[in-house]
Order: sequence, then structure tokens, then C-alpha cells
Amino acid sequence: MPPQMHVHALIYRHPGMIKNSMKIRTHRLLAVMAQAVAVMVFTYGSLQPANAASQSPETVQLMHVHGLSYSADGTKIFIPSHRGLAIYSQGRWSTADGPPHDFMGFSATRDALYSSGHPAPGTNLVNPFGLIKSQDGGRTWKKLGFEGQSDFHRLAASYSTNAVYVLNESSNDRMAQPGIYVTQTDGAQWTAAEGKGLTGSINTLAAHPTHPKVVAAGTDKGLYISEDGANHFQLLRGGEQVLAIQFDLDGSHLWYSHYAGKPALTRITWQNGKETQDIPLPPMAKDAVAYMAQNPITQNEIAIATFERSVYLSEDMGQTWKQIAKNGQTL
Repeated sequence: MPPQMHVHALIYRHPGMIKNSMKIRTHRLLAVMAQAVAVMVFTYGSLQPANAASQSPETVQLMHVHGLSYSADGTKIFIPSHRGLAIYSQGRWSTADGPPHDFMGFSATRDALYSSGHPAPGTNLVNPFGLIKSQDGGRTWKKLGFEGQSDFHRLAASYSTNAVYVLNESSNDRMAQPGIYVTQTDGAQWTAAEGKGLTGSINTLAAHPTHPKVVAAGTDKGLYISEDGANHFQLLRGGEQVLAIQFDLDGSHLWYSHYAGKPALTRITWQNGKETQDIPLPPMAKDAVAYMAQNPITQNEIAIATFERSVYLSEDMGQTWKQIAKNGQTL
């Protein structure tokens, strides 16, 4: 196993029936808005900080890496860390304005950002976030449920559909048991997946970009695929620990990071699992790929982030790499 793996895995169990009733929570606003009965939106801050141009690379540190996503226009890479959101754009690093929230389960779609995590100290927001969504590039976030109850470290949103999968690690007011749950209504309704055929500790989930019922799971036993909303899984690749997965935006391929004595990255046709392409990785001493992302505009561009907080870019589908962060230090 690669060192410094910040993975909170869960042995899959068949979830029970979802509770039909939802507890109604009320929250106090700031004094100037005391008449409101619920906090529906909170501000994170602009993703275009006014002083971004003056920031030197040394001012941006990746304390941890909790995800990796491109903006919908392909011009930015978002890297949620333990102390806020780091942004890489046009060869420069910056950090988002606003409190440095600890985003977890960060996932980008064509129209929105989804996340979970914890508020920054001193913000007076409820911890944990539960499930939140932004439709303005992270400037404001809407609460979709489970505030103060759940922190979804394993979250996968379909790029072009409204399907969102989460791995629930403990019961909450709408999920009776641990397991995989899916919503296609931004959290208004949740369905418990059966997860049949899935074995091992779940490290990662990935949702197909155009088919809402196709989802992949990576465990310490291998790579699995489901075509019925995570109810039944088939093993695509076994005998190795799968650490990260990402559907190619072409819809036919699946990228997966795995580890069996050394780090590896493979691109596979998920429909049959027969066509595979081993992707050459840059030198990684005691490290492995923790996250990956594909530029939605220039789809030959791939980014990867490692457990040791290094980040690399490739403009030729992983044949050559440029390092843009090393052990948390941005370059």
C-alpha cells in the first residue's frame, strides 16, 4: 500500500430501507437576517481572487488533496485541500477568496460543483456540511441535506446527468444503514443501492458522464462496474487495490489508478474490459495516483494528483507529464 493514504474506506454492507420522513432543521442567520427560519445558501467566495495575479507560487500550499476537478470551460483546475480551494489556471496558482473550508468528496459536472466536508474555523457554519452544491463556480453553495450529520468522502456526480452517488458510512435521518445511495433529484429523494457482487473496502466511486445508472467502484479487491444504479456489480479487474477511478468523457473508457507493489494507471473499455492501455506515470517514490480529472474542452488533457500531494498535467492522454506541484509545494 502506498504511504500517507488518507483513505477512509468502508466494508460494503447491504443498506436497509431509507426512512421516508425527513427531520426539519432550522438554523439561525446573522442578526441582520434574524427573521429567516433556515439557512439555504452560504458564501464561499469568488474563484477569481482580486489578488490572484500578485500571488506567487510559494503562497499556495496543498496541505492535503481531497479531490481534483476541471471547471466547465476547461480553464481552471480545482484542488480542494485541508485549508480551502487551490486553483491552477494558465500556469499560475491562486486560492479562492473566502474562508478556507475543508471540502471533501469534491466532484464537478457540466453545470455544478458538488461537495461535502467541514467549515473553516470561526465561520459559525454547521459541521459537517452534508451535501452541498454550487452553480456559480463555488461562489455560493446550496445545502442539499445531512447538514451536521454526514461527511461524504466518497461522492461521484455524473458529468452530464443529474445522478449523484455517495458512500454513506453511518446512519443519518434519511439513510438507515451504511452503503451506497443515489439521488437524481439533488437530494429530494434517495435510493439505497443493493451493491450485490461488490466486495472489499470501497476506496472510490465514479459516475458515468451520460448514463445515470452506470457507476464504477474501486475497492481493495479490484475494479467493479454496475449498469443498474449500483444494485449489481461485476468485477472488471481483480487482484489489485484500486485507488482512484474516472470515466473518460467519451463514455466508453474508464481510467483507474491501482497499486500492487508499485503505482499504475490504466485506461480500459468498461463495456467488456478487454481493451486496456497502460499509461506511463512520472517517477513516484512510495506514492500513487489518488485523483484524476479530464479537461472537458481539451479532452486530451489529463491531470492527476497523488497521495503525497504532487500534481501533474498531461496534454497527450498521459504519454508525457508536466509537474505543477511537488509534495504540496506548488510550482
